[in-house]
Amino acid sequence: MTQQQIQPPRGMNDILPTDMAAWQRLESLARELFASYAYQEIRVPIVEHTGLFKRSIGEFTDIVQKEMFTFEDPGGDSLTLRPEATAGIVRAMISNGLLHNQRQRVWCAGPMFRHEKPQRGRFRQFHQLDVEAFGYAGPDIDAELILLSSRLLTRAGVQRLELNLNSLGTPQSRRAYREQLVEYFSAHKAKLDADSLRRLEGNPLRILDSKNPDLQDIIAAAPVLTEYLDEESRQHFSGLCRHLDAVGVKYVLNPRLVRGLDYYSHTVFEWVTTELGSQGAVCSGGRYDGLVAQLGGEATPAMGWALGQERLVELLRVQQGETPAVAPDIYFVIAGARAEAHGIGIAERLRDALPGVRIEVNCGGGSFKSQLKRADKSGAAWALILGDGETDRQVAGLKSLRVEAPQADVAWDRLADELGARLARR
Repeated sequence: MTQQQIQPPRGMNDILPTDMAAWQRLESLARELFASYAYQEIRVPIVEHTGLFKRSIGEFTDIVQKEMFTFEDPGGDSLTLRPEATAGIVRAMISNGLLHNQRQRVWCAGPMFRHEKPQRGRFRQFHQLDVEAFGYAGPDIDAELILLSSRLLTRAGVQRLELNLNSLGTPQSRRAYREQLVEYFSAHKAKLDADSLRRLEGNPLRILDSKNPDLQDIIAAAPVLTEYLDEESRQHFSGLCRHLDAVGVKYVLNPRLVRGLDYYSHTVFEWVTTELGSQGAVCSGGRYDGLVAQLGGEATPAMGWALGQERLVELLRVQQGETPAVAPDIYFVIAGARAEAHGIGIAERLRDALPGVRIEVNCGGGSFKSQLKRADKSGAAWALILGDGETDRQVAGLKSLRVEAPQADVAWDRLADELGARLARR
């Protein structure tokens, strides 16, 4: 009896070798770009104490109430797979004393986990690129981070994105707005859905982010946050807009943009698309000046953003088609007992002499004909051919797989120079 196959948990997907070219291109581009802006990489645990996320994200957010993967470890501690990266990075800054009289620009990449309903562009395990800056109070760092996200998206080749921008103000101005919002939505309580009623008690700003079509007219008529901003908040936001205007970054002021995490203040932004259905946010972030103190550190201004890799790769696929897999430069055909005794050694010497050149060695045997078919299918530019006859003469055949050209025999001690010269002329 055949045993039933084990499938991955729902919402947790394999990223196959055929898909990796787009991922690797994005990650390589991001790493290079972050370094050019002087942001340093940091790596934090995938698992943190549950209390970290309750204190940072907010008790009344959907993430904490419904979406976290939380478990008790053998020692009795409540632990959670990280649903986002910012809280863990802030915890690392505090734990390692990196914020005392210091400024930090950091980034990280890796998997996050939320128990959401899987759909296009939204998974229960998903991957993010995350960028954070600590110790900078002015709107210039807000502008830099938005410009960094813009440059990354542009270099990746994404088109038709819109930048939505808003200010949530200071906690003081937001409290005044919250009172008005509670009063307004309470007057429409009979029309609110269950999620909005729950949010009304804990985080009424999140009602503004509801996707329920039956609530859109009520939300559209709600008080606008920007009307309650204090002078400090207005100056910060106008400073950010001036920076963006100066470099020609277009944006849309969206007073309904509130983001789903409680720790945000002042600037919030999203890069959005209409080409992925309901999952329109590709890159999102904002300022969170109170979070470091909230988690036990010294009061420290902070700003950051996160980019969903699955969502961006899917958008690039929609706009550009599939990213071609990275092909080897050379496919090494080896046939015959004497050839097999020398082939792997020759390949290793070539890798020593030609760092960065991709060499795929045929393993598992096969006839010359079948190996040449594999070589052609691999996408390699050249086939290096070693049979027993070539081995006896200490040469290897060099055959072009993409253009018509005669095959040439090259002595072993000249292989690296010849291959390097031919690959350089491509």
